[in-house]
Amino acid sequence: MFYIMKGFMELTKRCTKDNRGIGVVELILILVVLIGLVVIFRDQLTSLVNGIFERIVNDSSAV
Repeated sequence: MFYIMKGFMELTKRCTKDNRGIGVVELILILVVLIGLVVIFRDQLTSLVNGIFERIVNDSSAV
């Protein structure tokens, strides 16, 4: 039983020192925040993008 606990403790120490997955976790958290902001401000973003495209169309027809 002691050897099992000792092996488990060594495994947890190695996992806590291993930082390879940190970048993936940070990327996923950033994506979740961005998606949440898009969902919250969907109406404002839609009107902003539509206004930008209307200006582009109006200005391009003037050229």
